[in-house]
Amino acid sequence: MCGIALLVSGIRIGLSSLNLDSISSSYKSHLVFSVDDLKAALQRRGPDSLGTMKLLLPLHFNSSNSTNHRVSSFNEESHVLDNVSDMPESFAEFVFLGATLQLRGVSPVCQPLMDSSGNVLVYNGEIFGGIEVGIDKNDTESLMQSLGNCCSCRSQEHRTTCDFNGQAKGSIVDVLSVIKGPWAIIYWQESSKTLWFGRDAFGRRSLLVHWPTTEDPRFLLSSVSPTSSSLQDSGFEVENGTSGIKSWEELSCGIYSMSVDVKKSDGRFHSEIKKHEWTNAMLKELIEWERDSIEPKPAELNFSHSRTSSAELDINSYSSVLAQNVLTALRESMLRRISLYNIYQAQKETVPVAVLFSGGLDSMIIAALLDQCLDPNYEIDLLNVSFDGESAPDRISAKTGVKELRRVAPLRRWRLVHIDADLSKLTWEKKRVLSLINPANTYMDLNIGIALWLAARGEGWMYEESNNETDEDKRVNYTSRARILLVGSGADEQCAGYGRHKTKYMHDSWLGLHKEMKLDMQRIWKRNLGRDDRCVADSGKEARFPFLDEDIIRMLLDIPLWEIADLDQPSGKGDKKILREVAHMLGLHNAAILPKRAIQFGSRIARESNRKNFGSNRAANQASAGSVVINVQSYFS
Repeated sequence: MCGIALLVSGIRIGLSSLNLDSISSSYKSHLVFSVDDLKAALQRRGPDSLGTMKLLLPLHFNSSNSTNHRVSSFNEESHVLDNVSDMPESFAEFVFLGATLQLRGVSPVCQPLMDSSGNVLVYNGEIFGGIEVGIDKNDTESLMQSLGNCCSCRSQEHRTTCDFNGQAKGSIVDVLSVIKGPWAIIYWQESSKTLWFGRDAFGRRSLLVHWPTTEDPRFLLSSVSPTSSSLQDSGFEVENGTSGIKSWEELSCGIYSMSVDVKKSDGRFHSEIKKHEWTNAMLKELIEWERDSIEPKPAELNFSHSRTSSAELDINSYSSVLAQNVLTALRESMLRRISLYNIYQAQKETVPVAVLFSGGLDSMIIAALLDQCLDPNYEIDLLNVSFDGESAPDRISAKTGVKELRRVAPLRRWRLVHIDADLSKLTWEKKRVLSLINPANTYMDLNIGIALWLAARGEGWMYEESNNETDEDKRVNYTSRARILLVGSGADEQCAGYGRHKTKYMHDSWLGLHKEMKLDMQRIWKRNLGRDDRCVADSGKEARFPFLDEDIIRMLLDIPLWEIADLDQPSGKGDKKILREVAHMLGLHNAAILPKRAIQFGSRIARESNRKNFGSNRAANQASAGSVVINVQSYFS
């Protein structure tokens, strides 16, 4: 949708159940940003609307009387308390912020939403299943209705203790556990005086948290850290010459609650934050990420090898049936993400959806599936970033890839958008991305972030095809207006696409490979998705991840590991074996044999960064540059 934020003051918040005892020693003693900074951080994303709402909870509130608090809008000149010392002890304050990028429904929706019961919702996400969303409805409105029907039970043991049990009223946790799709949420339930917040099980939408400390007892949530705070404290640890201390961290995936009460002992507001278990059994299985078939028996492995050595696909073979099933599931995943009734009809762009495009295996599969699912009247933008002009590996493969796409889909108009950049000339852009990747803090994070951010902006050039066969195509400046950006995240983690997967396999065989892939999937929210979501959303775009659809994750886990990958084979053949078979089925025979190449290497931003910060690629490799924490002072000197 775009972004959300929350600031809570005037409540003593306990964190003992979250095992966060060490946070006070790692946080900056005083935050240097205000509510206006949070608003500015969301506003720069280019939303269709940005709303704010303040909820004041009087100290003498009666939990059975919902009229003992008031809600006001910032549009009415209400004073916003940025300094906790300004907060009267007789009130607790909740400031909700919601930025909306309208991508669904027939009518504009402005957040925060408030219903007739006094419940307040800000939501950043999409609902692709689990909760019914009508063709003409918006996700947030539909979710608000579902949450409004929930019981006000505060207990995690809803089914055994809830007063509404047996009356068809589910809990907040039940509702959030069944949503299919990416989401981050902040929700005030008026009847129970409880704040609910969290993010989906895979972290596909960013949500950062500042936990309260002794020095600053405010509690904050935000889709992105404000520029002012992250550039003043740099968002980085005091280590190896860097300055500043972290103020934000990625909120761990899950559902949290904070019920507000008044303690008789001191007559002040108190609350304890609790994390809840998912109630969807299938979702819990996906989170655990275990597969039944990890190590093949010798006969099974020999049979697999005999089939994959053939140049032709045997459509009746077991592996081909599995690949066909994956292809069908991927096509359904794509349909959920780009169906036109899911796209806000007020947007009359000729290109509603774009692809982050390297010309590699994953982006080629996404582009080909998009062609099959999108109305043929629409053009498709393929966004390609290069820091070495036409010589970058990703630029070369992208130009080859678009030729292959035109061969398999000649009726579609494909636009390869050349986005060229010179790292030495990016000054304010690097500072902007530095604030977006926060709390990520390595050179690799920044390199990936810059490439993603430039791609999402979509500002480059393209060749305009001539109607006259004798004339050459004309090079013209072009900016993609697509608001949805399809990204291939999750393919490497689930299909053994990284070099470290092969290393682990060579040392520890199949079980070692499985453990490494499981580790990647269970930390993808922290290492990749939060950062990537923030960098894409900054340009008024929404990243969508077809490979991270819940049904895709389930299907790939049900497939024997040796059918997913065969790492005894060379790169470009055995890694992501099942996706290579999918590519063949789509007619992408050239793409099916391409080796893995990460965006920072394919675009050559890593090479330019290494030369600037380490002197050479060799020196950077010796220093393990990818994991080195950024020295902000020297980086901008």
